[in-house]
Amino acid sequence: MKNIVKIPFAFTLLSIALLGCSSKSGIKVEEPKPNPLPKIQVTQQLKPVFQTSVSSSPKHDPLRYQLDRFDGVYYSVDPDGKVAATNGKNKLWEVRPSKALTAGVSVGQGVAIVGNRQGQIFALDAKTGQTLWQQQLTGSILSPALIFQNRVVSISNDGTVFANDVRSGQLIWTFDLPDTSLRVRGYAAPTVIDDRTIAVASANGYVYALDVITGVPNWQRRVAVNDGRGDIQRLIDIDGQPVVIGDKMVTVSFQGQVTVVDLTSQQVLWSEKASSLNSPAVDNQAVYVANTDGSLVAYDLYNGNKLWETDELAHRGLSNPVVLGNILVVGDYEGVLHLIDPATGKINGREKTSGDVRTLRVEDNLLYVATTKGNFSVWQTP
Repeated sequence: MKNIVKIPFAFTLLSIALLGCSSKSGIKVEEPKPNPLPKIQVTQQLKPVFQTSVSSSPKHDPLRYQLDRFDGVYYSVDPDGKVAATNGKNKLWEVRPSKALTAGVSVGQGVAIVGNRQGQIFALDAKTGQTLWQQQLTGSILSPALIFQNRVVSISNDGTVFANDVRSGQLIWTFDLPDTSLRVRGYAAPTVIDDRTIAVASANGYVYALDVITGVPNWQRRVAVNDGRGDIQRLIDIDGQPVVIGDKMVTVSFQGQVTVVDLTSQQVLWSEKASSLNSPAVDNQAVYVANTDGSLVAYDLYNGNKLWETDELAHRGLSNPVVLGNILVVGDYEGVLHLIDPATGKINGREKTSGDVRTLRVEDNLLYVATTKGNFSVWQTP
């Protein structure tokens, strides 16, 4: 049986490991104190577009709820089991397919997909909220599904990838990720590589490219290694969703590396030491990684050379970074969105949300923010 651990930050895991023997040794282990907010001169701002609130989620549970948008309508998921569709200030519908939900919401091809801890996924009609189908998977669903090419691709927490028909819910194929004796709880959501292929990251440091129609693996590539001595030190989970830009795929692993793979040859272009449980941010020039210790690092996309590094936000529990126009954005445990110059790493502005920022996402030049206090918000550049 595999052992699964929850890790809000890297130092927390290591502290827990040390605290296991502290009562005998008398050693007291303290977590590093978060850096105070740095003083800045505000030259950049964001404009709020939409906001809604749902129930809070467990702070140390790796649940990645998200707000989604389809045909101008916003869709939100509530941990207490509700799913709602809102157009501006008008709530179009609200339903409760389950007593509690742990994943979602993903919307596409006319359906909204959510999942729960019991391994059930629900497909709702995006216009009416009516349940179209539900299916039982083999483990808890903790990350949003991918709706692509008439498939709903989801990953259960036992490492099984499922593809169901988007209309009927019929199971089309499954793929089993390799088992590991110890891993971080949760899996990254699948990522689209091209019009036939998706990428699925695993706890063993590999990324698997699967044919989305058949589930057949086209290729696999190891993108993380670790030479730690103990089981905890050898954890190299890829919990952040891989990022695809052009013919390159970028990954970052926990206690491993940030790695860029050429998708044409499936060969590693470069790899540098890094540690994160979140996705990197990527633009046409650089890769940005928010490490588990709160350091923020930029690398040249093409050769891996370090462009800049800052520890001004050290130990502030950073979210994944994203690029919004000409601004690099990262959130922290106090709900602050830091607006950073991607060329220099200088913090030029900040906005405030409510709760620990769990995930950031950019789509159609809009920034989507989700926090553990159940605050969903959408922002844009002025």
